[in-house]
Amino acid sequence: MRRRASLVLLAFAVFFTALSPLMRWYAFPRLAKIPPSQYQDMVLEAKNATLLDYATMKPKKVDKVSIVQTLKGNVKEAGKVKDSTGRDVVVWDTLSYVADPDGEMVSRIPERYIFDAHTQEPVHAKGEHVDGDPVRREGVEYKWPFLTEKRDYEYFDFQTRTSAPIHYKGTQNFRGLEVYYFEQTIPWTKVKVPKKLPMGATPEVVKQAGMERWYSTKRMFWVEPTTGAPVNGEEIHKEEMRWTGKPDKEPLTAFAGHVKIRPDYLDATYDLVSSQRQLVLLLTAYLPWGFLVLGGGLLTLSLLLEARSRRPSGPASDDDAAALDPDPDPQPAGV
Repeated sequence: MRRRASLVLLAFAVFFTALSPLMRWYAFPRLAKIPPSQYQDMVLEAKNATLLDYATMKPKKVDKVSIVQTLKGNVKEAGKVKDSTGRDVVVWDTLSYVADPDGEMVSRIPERYIFDAHTQEPVHAKGEHVDGDPVRREGVEYKWPFLTEKRDYEYFDFQTRTSAPIHYKGTQNFRGLEVYYFEQTIPWTKVKVPKKLPMGATPEVVKQAGMERWYSTKRMFWVEPTTGAPVNGEEIHKEEMRWTGKPDKEPLTAFAGHVKIRPDYLDATYDLVSSQRQLVLLLTAYLPWGFLVLGGGLLTLSLLLEARSRRPSGPASDDDAAALDPDPDPQPAGV
């Protein structure tokens, strides 16, 4: 009976031990994915910023500039891309809407971002764009891969429509979470004028006025490495309208400010990332290590039962020997 139980325990030990690496290296890459229908919004603010007044064409100080970023998963388009590429993808239709203190539009830039649901690598397909202009992304945007590494990544900048390294600068603590800090600086670069501007201005109107748009930023992200999701982000953002062919003429500051996530959205982002982190850890740490420990425990118990089943019986007592002997030698008769 003990030997049979030992074999059953040994079978379960082998099963759970084998399941441990399968959960981490086979199941996790296939189960962990970004949902195609995800919706998220974020409000960022730049207080005491400088903004161009398009009515007077002069920069002015304002109390606050708001940047509303919305992200909406396009399930229908994701299905089309999957049919054409054979890959499990996510399509994000995003919008970056900049508003002045009165809520009036300063600029409006839509994007379509297509990427692999599991690895977050860009997937190039029809419809990928920034402000209606076709682009071909390389690297990450908005989100790092699951299990982010301590290294530099290529990060796509939607203003310049190009990718450049974003540098890993070290590990920090953010509200009790270990996060990786990344930093990227985009030098002054000539960029396209947004197609939606105040007072009906268009890129053609700006060009006819003899001006062009230049941009520079210092981008900072604090990324939770298990999920690859930023828990905080900031930008020291600068935009100028420069006079075409007149480098000596003073440019107009279109926007300048230190952009930060509004505190209530920072709290919501932290809560969301913390909950998602537990789900990823379940597949990458809790279950694999739990199965490994369980397999080791079952193996130990199996070996103990096997050892006990092979243990020899102890020597029999005199009474037991007498009971087992059917014909004991008779005592010799006296004379």
